[in-house]
Amino acid sequence: MVKIDDVARHAGVAPSTVSYVLSGKRTISEQTRERVMRSVRTLGYHPHAGARALASNRSNVVALVVPLRSGIHVPVIMQFATSVVTEARTFDHDVLLLTQDEGVAGLQRVAGTSLVDAIIVMDVELHDNRLPALRALKRPAVLIGVPEDASGLTCIDLDFTAAGAVCLNHLAGNGHRRVALIGSPPEVYKRETGFATRLLGGFRQAAGQRRVKVSAYPCEPTEAAAKAVVEKLMAERPRVTGVVIHNESIIGHVLNAFAHKGAQVPDDISVVAICPDEQAEQARPSLTSVAIPADELGRSAVRMLMGELARGEHVSSTTLLPPKLTERQSTAMLVG
Repeated sequence: MVKIDDVARHAGVAPSTVSYVLSGKRTISEQTRERVMRSVRTLGYHPHAGARALASNRSNVVALVVPLRSGIHVPVIMQFATSVVTEARTFDHDVLLLTQDEGVAGLQRVAGTSLVDAIIVMDVELHDNRLPALRALKRPAVLIGVPEDASGLTCIDLDFTAAGAVCLNHLAGNGHRRVALIGSPPEVYKRETGFATRLLGGFRQAAGQRRVKVSAYPCEPTEAAAKAVVEKLMAERPRVTGVVIHNESIIGHVLNAFAHKGAQVPDDISVVAICPDEQAEQARPSLTSVAIPADELGRSAVRMLMGELARGEHVSSTTLLPPKLTERQSTAMLVG
């Protein structure tokens, strides 16, 4: 059986350093931590869970609250979950999944016991009813999303306000003066979900600055809804030449609906999407897009939690990742 001393010799560090890396009790340099974890994986070392918990007074489990409900594109949520699980394992932590429906009661249930050491919360609303409970928790918590009042909280997200502006500015820079946003399902805006509300706000603000005429169309995540929205858009705004899509579920359906109406992308309609890079690359034509950095956000959230666990104190902060637009085949300069 591999022991902690074996890992220490293999990594060229003291046994106490291995212990600190696994328990998170002290801050260890990233280079040393990675060397220790490589040795752990190479040797197949598995610390005894019960002894580990008794020694560290921790469960070595992180709770992840995922939004499995209507209006949410599950494949993207699973990208977030996979990144959290993968990064948590590098810190010798497992992940307990909670659903959004468990709400405040679910947070209090896991935080009031020894089930988890820390919590990551997704799908944050601007006026989220879980915020008072999160502020009162005696365990570290990180939000992937930013509420209107982020005081006392640790948050990380893509800067969706800037993302909306980047999309609009790209189209405006190509000469498009009439642009539409085909957005998230209506219930997402009704809940004032942060990512959708902020992107729409950034889109409209940039349009005002660039003097571009814009309109917005929420869309349910179905083929029939996408077809109906495209028909409504083309009937109400026949002079629109640019479209931003912020709804991963319907991107293919929207492109098909434009083609069915005889509008070719990008000759007649330039399209920008907010979606994972692989989805943009696989579309036909490939889509100019702003990437959703699910992997970076999930991993960063875990590292923030582990930093707070190691320090033994909470430091509120908000981190917004700048949007990155990649130009592909779906946008073109407007001629004439």
